[in-house]
Amino acid sequence: MNKRHLLRCAFGLAAVALAGFAQAQDFPPKKPVTLVVGFAPGGAADAAARLIAKKLGDNIGQSVVVDNRAGAGGNIAHQLVANGPTDGTMILLGSIGPLTIAPHMMKVGYDPFKDLAPLSGGVHFPNVLVVNANSGIKTLADSVALARKQAGSVTFASTGPGSASHLTGELFGQQAKVEMTHVPYKGGSAAMPDLLAGRFTAYFAAPPTALPHIESGKLTPLATTGLTRPAYLPNVPTVAESGYPGFEALNWYAFVASAKTPAPILDRWNQEIVKVLEDPSIREQFQKHGLTPHPTSRAELTDFMRKESAKWGAIVRDRKISAE
Repeated sequence: MNKRHLLRCAFGLAAVALAGFAQAQDFPPKKPVTLVVGFAPGGAADAAARLIAKKLGDNIGQSVVVDNRAGAGGNIAHQLVANGPTDGTMILLGSIGPLTIAPHMMKVGYDPFKDLAPLSGGVHFPNVLVVNANSGIKTLADSVALARKQAGSVTFASTGPGSASHLTGELFGQQAKVEMTHVPYKGGSAAMPDLLAGRFTAYFAAPPTALPHIESGKLTPLATTGLTRPAYLPNVPTVAESGYPGFEALNWYAFVASAKTPAPILDRWNQEIVKVLEDPSIREQFQKHGLTPHPTSRAELTDFMRKESAKWGAIVRDRKISAE
């Protein structure tokens, strides 16, 4: 290799470094940032997004506006961001369903591992299986007995086909050997009024959606879906300790952006999101909602998503689940 070629390589590397530096200087963005959420206002995803958006905006000195794009179990929002701006002005609070479940069930218009770039984990939490307090169902065993007595008569709601609440119900049906009828909604805030009105039997709900109604006595909690009881429901057994050892189905949200966004901007978003999630005041607010902050590196989020995709893909195939 001659000196001229070495110089060309050196200049090329310098140009790449300078380009990355210039892109990093574009952060924070010079215009408001859109934080997209795939569910309607009032649910767990919306609650998490709004807590984070304000602190992010304060930290970066730019407005961060929450944009709710409900529909198709969150897939509409994920496709929007996959095809959206690449300058760091649009990020997504992605969810377990569209990122690791729905692609096994249907054509979603995006590849979560090619069209979306990981930023950081967001929050995770167990769901809580709840029924209307007037249903006559008091325990998880009661619900299973009813499902076995009247096959298909037990209905369970979800936040959409391929969502965490949907697949948690399918996983439970698999382990309990019962068939339940799935009733999809466009988010937890849409499903909850119908549960309170007695229009379906049960719902694997996110804590922020369910807790106020549990506390008011309108809903009866039957079980939670983590391996241990959460601090905010210490007297409610887990599914695992109710006769289904090893049962675990955590719900989670994570931050992603268009994969075409320059790496320096993605790295800066990781730093800013992690900073917010590690803030003691934010952690305290999340815990009041039954949510646990889950900051990660970008690589850690990718590994986590791949493991979740493999787990839930197997359930989709075993239960022969397709888009409804």
